Amino acid sequence: MSTSETTAVPREPGQPREPGQDTHDLARFGYRQELERSLGSFSSFAAGFSYISIMTGVFQLFGFGFGAGGPAFIWSWPLVFLGQLAVALCFAEMAGQFPLAGGVYQWSKQIARPITSWMSGWIMAIGAVVTAAAVAVAYQVILPQVSLAFEIVGGAADAGQTATPNGAKNAILLALGLVVFTTVVNIVGVRLMAKINNFGVAVELIGVTLLIVMLAVHVHRGPQVVLKTAGTGAGHSWGYLGAFLVASIMSAYVFYGFDTAGALAEETKEPRRHAPRAIIRAISAAFLAGGLLMLIGMMAVGNINAQELGTLGMPYLIKSTLGTGLGDAFLVCSAIAITVCCLAVQTAAIRLLFAMARDGRLPFGRTIAKVSPRSKTPVAPALITGVLTIALLLVNIGNQRVFYILTSVAIILFYIPYLMVTGPMLLRRLRGEWPRPDHGPYFNLGRWGTPVNAFAVLYGAAMTVNLAWPRAAVYGNDHWYYQWGAIVFTAVITAVGLGLYLRYRRRVVTASTAG
Repeated sequence: MSTSETTAVPREPGQPREPGQDTHDLARFGYRQELERSLGSFSSFAAGFSYISIMTGVFQLFGFGFGAGGPAFIWSWPLVFLGQLAVALCFAEMAGQFPLAGGVYQWSKQIARPITSWMSGWIMAIGAVVTAAAVAVAYQVILPQVSLAFEIVGGAADAGQTATPNGAKNAILLALGLVVFTTVVNIVGVRLMAKINNFGVAVELIGVTLLIVMLAVHVHRGPQVVLKTAGTGAGHSWGYLGAFLVASIMSAYVFYGFDTAGALAEETKEPRRHAPRAIIRAISAAFLAGGLLMLIGMMAVGNINAQELGTLGMPYLIKSTLGTGLGDAFLVCSAIAITVCCLAVQTAAIRLLFAMARDGRLPFGRTIAKVSPRSKTPVAPALITGVLTIALLLVNIGNQRVFYILTSVAIILFYIPYLMVTGPMLLRRLRGEWPRPDHGPYFNLGRWGTPVNAFAVLYGAAMTVNLAWPRAAVYGNDHWYYQWGAIVFTAVITAVGLGLYLRYRRRVVTASTAG
């Protein structure tokens, strides 16, 4: 199928959209409309925003960032945002051109070699499962601090903790319940998923706005607090830079998953128009809300040197500043955000597996790609992602390092596939092959394309090295397989992926040329 055949006929601004035009557009890529196309612009934005989820990531890892780098760690927030914004701008161009389920996998497939697109999909699928587990574990940071009834294993000393034996076990138990819930919702259908997700995002947006306002009322120190390092550079061979690089993992964990709007393109109305905007809006809203929350929070907390800021993190900051009643109310909002974040992560993973199976790139592809005629949802990928996430959680039960290991590995397994889109895209730009002549009226970076794309690649490569570096500050030094866990796990996943590629190579090449 030629490139010209895969591009939809541009529609003049203001011209009414013809019924079935999205379906006709999809057919140009050689696919039938099997998923239910019912998502609007807000649902598209909500999918990306809930995956980023400020009230998940910031509440989950603020304590890690603060403990590793002191108040000055917040400077990693704008730096990581700029790097990921460059990636998001590249993705926005791709989303406007290729409105297909699977997002990163489909985009890589259109501009890279078959092995590159296969590996991007494979690594990202595993990364999504690890991310779902990492997000689900965040319940332990929130729920036991609302009520000790959620501390099923252990007592008050373990509430909100993942670094104690009982806290680690309880984190897995709470996570298992969440994964079962998200799996059931995804099996029921995209309409229910969207309703729950939209509600959760609305609660998160309102909650984080009110939280920032209420914290601002209690401000009693100036913004110069962001210059304090709290002596965290001591013991690092690179001084504070070493501490800052460790702390930046917090920001890196929040700013990914914005591509989910593209992954749901076949269920979105007018995806060429809505998906690119949703990607940019999601990451921009997250930057503004999260940055203000952390800055105002550090200006408002009573004791900026409190040890609990580095152990209990944002929940402690909020409850110690606003009191138990209001604090618990915002923690409930955070629990809702964690729920829809895990839901969005699994939803994106399901669409990725569906897209790869539809192209014959997975074992038992026909079964995995089958869409339920009743729910209009691929049921097998929902069960697969749910079972794999539960298995990963059970394997790590009682592991006190699981929280940070899962977090770091999850980010790495997304940064690598992101590079498998931005890298080939940059090569095509340098060869004069992108944007294509038939790019159409969709999102286009124009003359800024090459510098933005180059920055996205450099940032992605540098942050991947930073995340994988086997440091005791992140992975511990009690066992070598923890410290080298991220590198070993990524290497094993890559090796298995290469083995499967060689096994299904003929199908992969055929699917790539057909797409």
